[in-house]
Amino acid sequence: MIRAKHLIAAFFVTSVSFSYSADTTPSSSGPSWQGEAQKEIKAKNYDGAIKTLLAANEPNSADWNNLLGYAERKKSPPDLNAAERYYQAALKIDPKHKGALEYYGELLLMKNDLSGAEQMLARLNKVCFFSCEEYRDLKTAITKYKSTR
Repeated sequence: MIRAKHLIAAFFVTSVSFSYSADTTPSSSGPSWQGEAQKEIKAKNYDGAIKTLLAANEPNSADWNNLLGYAERKKSPPDLNAAERYYQAALKIDPKHKGALEYYGELLLMKNDLSGAEQMLARLNKVCFFSCEEYRDLKTAITKYKSTR
């Protein structure tokens, strides 16, 4: 019985995906560009976040692509095509990136692609154990979208 508990605990710990959402509080353990970009995003300085991220030039990082996608989507006016490219790149690098799945689903709603957003929600449902914030946030966005149609 104890061995089974240890196996379950080990599985859970190794299965948890450590991806960062754009609106996550900056971590001191992450790369400096990540913390700086998250501070800019938290201050709604999306152009500043984009500048910080482009200067870092980390295209092989799912977090870097996710943050760029978020900043491109949130800036005024938004660049939805650029945001979509960055989210797709993040998901190509890490298909289970919870932040990119949520934010890409939100972008798809902005483009009136309910089916695509629901696909992102289904992927999040598989990634999240016992639900997660990203799943709940996208589910809420989809419910709100449906209520306005």
